[in-house]
Amino acid sequence: MAKISPKAAYDELIRLSREEAVLVSAIDVLEWDEETCLPRGGVEHRGEQLAMLAGLLHDRSTDPRVAELLDALEGSALVADPESPAAVNVRELRRGYERERRLPRRLVAETARVTSLAQQAWADARESADYERFRPWLERQLALAREEADAVGYPETPYDALLEDYEPGLTTRQLAALFADLRRELVPLVQALAESNRRGRTSVLRREYPLDRQRIFAEAVASTVGFDLDRGRLDTSIHPFCTALGPGDCRITARFAPRDFAAGFFTMLHEVGHALYEQGLDVAHYGTPMGEPASVGLHESQSRLWENLVGRRRAFWEHFFPRARGTFHEALHDVTLDAWVAALTRVERSLIRVEADEVTYNLHILIRFELEQALLAGDLPACDLPEAWAAAYRELLGIAPANDREGCLQDGHWAEGLIGYFPTYTLGNIYAAQLFAAARAALGDLDAAFARGDFSPLRDWLREQVHRQGQRYTAAGLIQRITGGPPDWRPMIESLRARYGEQRGA
Repeated sequence: MAKISPKAAYDELIRLSREEAVLVSAIDVLEWDEETCLPRGGVEHRGEQLAMLAGLLHDRSTDPRVAELLDALEGSALVADPESPAAVNVRELRRGYERERRLPRRLVAETARVTSLAQQAWADARESADYERFRPWLERQLALAREEADAVGYPETPYDALLEDYEPGLTTRQLAALFADLRRELVPLVQALAESNRRGRTSVLRREYPLDRQRIFAEAVASTVGFDLDRGRLDTSIHPFCTALGPGDCRITARFAPRDFAAGFFTMLHEVGHALYEQGLDVAHYGTPMGEPASVGLHESQSRLWENLVGRRRAFWEHFFPRARGTFHEALHDVTLDAWVAALTRVERSLIRVEADEVTYNLHILIRFELEQALLAGDLPACDLPEAWAAAYRELLGIAPANDREGCLQDGHWAEGLIGYFPTYTLGNIYAAQLFAAARAALGDLDAAFARGDFSPLRDWLREQVHRQGQRYTAAGLIQRITGGPPDWRPMIESLRARYGEQRGA
């Protein structure tokens, strides 16, 4: 190409990056619509729409012009400071370009099409609790995932290639070692807490909570902790999620049940944590890596932090319980704050991941991590998944599903092609414990602030320390910078033992 100055090259590169972001946001709108209100008859056509747009996005992101611009910038004075926005953007755009260019356009389009159809097949199979209706689609998603792994390459195992898309720099070997440590620590802890005689009674959570009031209460809590409803909205879907469609448009969904308050409330608060990260990103950097989250694991740290380390604290409910009693007077008129908090923090073996307490939660993730590795490698045929799922639950949690809906069909991740995603939830729990400890050290008595309904100190600290950093650092690098140490599972275990051991006498 004709010689171009680094500044001109950078300006053009950022323009192209932001144009791609607008195209991605159009895809995201279609996907949000599919999960919330698309009529069943429109699913096949939606798959064709998404396939076409995915192909167009792939064409743009692999345009040789992008490589020319990156070549002109790398090594220039403009990127001399590795932490500058320009250097971060060039580094991360190069990383994304190199991965994307290895993927055949046909594979990208087919993955988008199959994913759209697979999601509807999963929803139908889940409703009828019939895994066989979904199995062919899971097999197709696994085949596409293997093809993707082969195309982009990997150091040891195909799972490494998929994991890299969610948590750059982390390997399957490292994760396996991490989960081995957690298994050793969590299994006896769960045993002790689940068998304690001082567990809270959860029957209060199974009383009648009208759906319309749940939504009103949820929106009030979301707004109070910082979710800007002028720049976002709350809807319902089969599987709760958060999606950022662009500056000023961040959407979350929840799944409420009339006789299960905790399930709906905490999934909402989980998604609000994601939304706070998205709304906390620097709008000036929209469409570039500096305006994007560092990793999926770090994103999960924000949702798990607000869901558990904030939302299950007594101080949180010192503020919100009077409002809850006013909203759900029939259900809560005879319930004390102590009984309510005890119910919300009870530890018990359960089958559903999104309803699990924070002590048992990582065992649910461990099961999925091991199963999807085996599925991807071909060691576990897809036809044997329900039996393998039940066996894993019996081994780690001592319980087994009664049907496929509460077994291998409970999550929609594999229908969405998100193989390699599940471990990021546990990484999020690990990062969250470290970040919350650092926030408390920096900010002082957070419980006093929570009790009076002030969540701005924590929210603002996270916005400055985490959100506004974009992809300046890797997730591990950011944790090191904020906490003074590398990612470490021990603070999470220590936090669980301190909070739940004291409560239960374990």
